[in-house]
Amino acid sequence: MTATTVLHEQDHSAAIGRTETRSEVIEAGRVSALAATLDLETAPQGGAPLPQGWHWLFFNPFVRRGELGPDGHPRRGGFLPDVGLPRRMWAGGRLRYLAPLPIGAEADKTSEILDVASKTGRAGKLVFVTVKHSISTGGVLCIEEEQDIVYREAPAPGAPKPTPPAAPETSEWSAEFVPDPVLLFRYSALTSNGHRIHYDRPYATGEEGYPGLVVHGPLIATLLQGFAADCRPDEPLTGFSFRGMAPLFVDRPFRLEASTGDAGSLDVWARGPDGELAMKAEASFGS
Repeated sequence: MTATTVLHEQDHSAAIGRTETRSEVIEAGRVSALAATLDLETAPQGGAPLPQGWHWLFFNPFVRRGELGPDGHPRRGGFLPDVGLPRRMWAGGRLRYLAPLPIGAEADKTSEILDVASKTGRAGKLVFVTVKHSISTGGVLCIEEEQDIVYREAPAPGAPKPTPPAAPETSEWSAEFVPDPVLLFRYSALTSNGHRIHYDRPYATGEEGYPGLVVHGPLIATLLQGFAADCRPDEPLTGFSFRGMAPLFVDRPFRLEASTGDAGSLDVWARGPDGELAMKAEASFGS
């Protein structure tokens, strides 16, 4: 018997192929606000290309308070299917940067549900939803992204936490980052992310069983992309794939690390404060 088997009784295939499109101006003010939130000395100006990962600032619905669920996310249903599980996480994704997305431009984002798969394993019932996003401006496709979302059951009281793998010991580049409560609050606000695990400590610890406020997965992925770009300043970052492995928590320093990968790529990862592998990723470069 394998550790993961398909649950045939659940079928959410009707959601596959569902699409939606949103339009938004890539506002310079919000870009400057993220630069300040990350404590950068300068911010990209209007007309400049949007840095990799910063598109997650945009196209996020800010729904009415009455339409939120108890976790602060929009209630299940709508574009994403209601799979009947209470916990939702952004597990990872794959990005291709095809053309610059200028700050100040009006852009369109089209999203399509590619797959919905129900499984079960050590963590109980799981549903994986894969969504493709395409961002364009003026008819030019700028970013293609596949996003992996996982829904899961609430863990049983007293259930042991999974042990994450250790981070590699092969880094050629390394930098420390300290996530503080104001950073998490501001990033939540800038990305219209109401998930309470990032700013509501009693909820994060009492309801979802974390030891503290949780650092956003997209924030870690954004930091890793900027770190990879700094490691290779003479080459454009054109691809990035990542997977979350273990949560990181407020006020606990972690490290961004990288080493040379295959075919000119970089292996990049986030090392947790106890040496655990929190996120692993691969960054690719080229014209």
